[in-house]
Amino acid sequence: MTDSELAASLAEQAGELLLDLQRTSSLTGKELGKAGDAKSNVLLLDLLAAERPNDAVLSEESVDSPARLSADRVWIIDPVDGTREYGMEGRTDWAVHVALWERGATGSQITAAAVAQPALSTVYSTGVSQATRVERETPIFLMSASRPPAWGAAVVEAFGADSQPMGSAGAKAMAVLRGDADAYLHDGGQWEWDSAAPVGVALAGGLHASRVDGSPLTYNAAHPYLPDLLICRADLADDLLAAIAAAS
Repeated sequence: MTDSELAASLAEQAGELLLDLQRTSSLTGKELGKAGDAKSNVLLLDLLAAERPNDAVLSEESVDSPARLSADRVWIIDPVDGTREYGMEGRTDWAVHVALWERGATGSQITAAAVAQPALSTVYSTGVSQATRVERETPIFLMSASRPPAWGAAVVEAFGADSQPMGSAGAKAMAVLRGDADAYLHDGGQWEWDSAAPVGVALAGGLHASRVDGSPLTYNAAHPYLPDLLICRADLADDLLAAIAAAS
């Protein structure tokens, strides 16, 4: 398998495990989320060890190792993105993230990625998934339900947009990819595993993805934290970046 095919396969298998856990366990809420995180993480680590034994891994659910900083290939995984939503009956806005970061002669970047949305029976991956543009009279901007950007309301007003909350970063990013929304705006911090796979799929699919000041998103840092994120239709990027700067 290519790296992109492997990322998609891993995300799909983890998603199937998570759906089965929802169906067959008596767990709910936080306990279901905790169990899902742990079991999905074990599965992903075992599969990566079998398929790519020489690669390093950065996972939300594992102790970080400084060895990844000197590695040329690092898988960045989030076994359940949107753990809260996963533990809630009927929610579909949770995901599994699998991304590969590679060090290269022309710069380091995400070279393969997949985002599974198991509750939608869908896996998005690099090399396969392309952005769909849907023309609508009122743009739809997605933001965190619990931590919307301080400048979010001003940007929404500037575009005459409709602001909608949603869970998982992966779910929001893939909603933009599908054309269900036009932009995903985030401020207030994220970890690399929150955005690596969604950004990889979004960029490969023809969307814009950057920090909210327009600078590139970089991964495999010693402190794997990214303060903010913009994923949007490519044609909206310049105007959105200008509106964010004016409102910040």
